[in-house]
Amino acid sequence: MIEIENISKGFQETEALKEVSLSVGRGSIYGLVGSNGAGKTTLLKILAGIYKPDGGHLQIDSQAIFENQPIKARTVFISDAPYHYPNFTIRDMALFYSRLYSRWDQDRFEKLGNVFDIDTGRRIRTLSKGMQRQVSFWLSLSLMPDVMLLDEPLDGLDPVMRKKVKNLIIQDVATREMTVIISSHNLRDLEDICDYIGILHQGEMLLQRDLDDLKADVHKIQVAFSGDIPPALLQEMPALYQEKRGSVLILIVRGAAEEIITRARSYQPAVLDILPLTLEEIFIYEMGDKGYEIKNVLY
Repeated sequence: MIEIENISKGFQETEALKEVSLSVGRGSIYGLVGSNGAGKTTLLKILAGIYKPDGGHLQIDSQAIFENQPIKARTVFISDAPYHYPNFTIRDMALFYSRLYSRWDQDRFEKLGNVFDIDTGRRIRTLSKGMQRQVSFWLSLSLMPDVMLLDEPLDGLDPVMRKKVKNLIIQDVATREMTVIISSHNLRDLEDICDYIGILHQGEMLLQRDLDDLKADVHKIQVAFSGDIPPALLQEMPALYQEKRGSVLILIVRGAAEEIITRARSYQPAVLDILPLTLEEIFIYEMGDKGYEIKNVLY
């Protein structure tokens, strides 16, 4: 669906993207993670056809994107600072979109009104930041896009509305095979909905992994022994991270969960637990040996 190969983009003396490559299949949600200035917004604007790359190749459905009106008609980009005409009401914007986009679905717009529950006669500029972002989703989802590009999309939304918006996105991915790329520096926003994650840092792609594979490959275990900790345990199970809290040893270990548990049990611990890891924790430990200050990447 989306193919990006060795994309580069610079602005004066700043190299925003450095030979970035990624692939996103139809009906999937790709989470793009990185700090401010990592190049996330630049990459999304290239995908939206706003910027033209300096080098490399990118396609949506095997077609070039820049100045390709049919592709742009199927693509929606919600920026981190959504823009609406200052004096337009929600109803005015809906009418404007319906005349501009042939894929506009008025029935869906009306149904989504029950979800967002904002008076369509309100001028958008008078709404709060969170409500304006709701309007952006309301209008964008009514366009029935094949591709949705989202830049920090959940900022300003309360927890209930965050869940509603996530559910709407997941619904369109499941029923219409919409393809989504979500940019965020907050992994907690992405963990529930993404099936693939990439970390972008200083214009370079550091790591791309399937989310299920990533979660299945790194585990946190805690063990305790009636006596001393067997030295062979640490040799046999090299840890990405280890911490001792009193008599309890906490290890972050890469590998299959069943194999890790079997190895640990062979040393007959008094206590053995395997604990869930957040996506944020996984990245911190996975990337810790690559020489990057991951806290600066993610926040």
